[in-house]
Amino acid sequence: MTPLAVFEPGTVWLAGAGPGDPGLLTLLAAKGLAEADVILYDALVDEAVLAMASPKAQLEFVGKRAGVKSLKQPEITARMVQHARAGKKVLRLKGGDPFVFGRGGEEAIALAQARIPFRIIPGVTAGIGGLAYASIPATHRDINNVVSFVTGRDSTGELPGNIDWDALATSSPVIVFYMALKTMPEIAQKLIKAGRAPSTPLAVISNATAASQDVVETTLGECAATLSQTEPGRPAIIAIGESVKIRGLLKGFQQTISESPDVIKAEETAP
Repeated sequence: MTPLAVFEPGTVWLAGAGPGDPGLLTLLAAKGLAEADVILYDALVDEAVLAMASPKAQLEFVGKRAGVKSLKQPEITARMVQHARAGKKVLRLKGGDPFVFGRGGEEAIALAQARIPFRIIPGVTAGIGGLAYASIPATHRDINNVVSFVTGRDSTGELPGNIDWDALATSSPVIVFYMALKTMPEIAQKLIKAGRAPSTPLAVISNATAASQDVVETTLGECAATLSQTEPGRPAIIAIGESVKIRGLLKGFQQTISESPDVIKAEETAP
């Protein structure tokens, strides 16, 4: 087996923890957890992942939760720089992938400007891993050659104002929205106005890949009413497109962290 990268003192590893299931961690992310002196982790990092950290590691929560006072981005960067300059092995642990709506790019630039050596460790992003655990392929050659990943809110918490809805609605058969529960009714209106059929299948995947994962299926035209009635949990990702229909063919047989063999057997034998 090829030796893994050495975690040097005075360096920072920007690592993706994946969407929840600790089994989706990369070998390098697991190594970082085992060897880090300091771990600065986000709100979306699952507790089962943090349990893999060294007992000697200093754990610092630097995530953001609605309604709770949290560190600003410059303060988080300053913590990383401070610990690295003190000769610590610093693991900056983010949910999903650090470069997919995770501010990893901002932090990498800041570390480079501070002349702190760092390593990027990609993680499984919820837009791919979460869909897979929900039995929804991100791509299928009979359905789509394009998939788009879109954030449902900007730094102000509102729907981004620079999205070309006409282009998105007509050019991307499958669209995956992150952080879009609040803005989904507005998103649906804009996509339908731009030409997307109200009957387009839509799935909301809450707590993707975790034991509490839940999937709500509806359509683009009915999603506002469905979301108000079901109140899906957070965090959630939203998949829009014909590939959502494939879930009906797969979900009774696919084994995931949130399905025991007894559940699968019951679904297989259900009328």
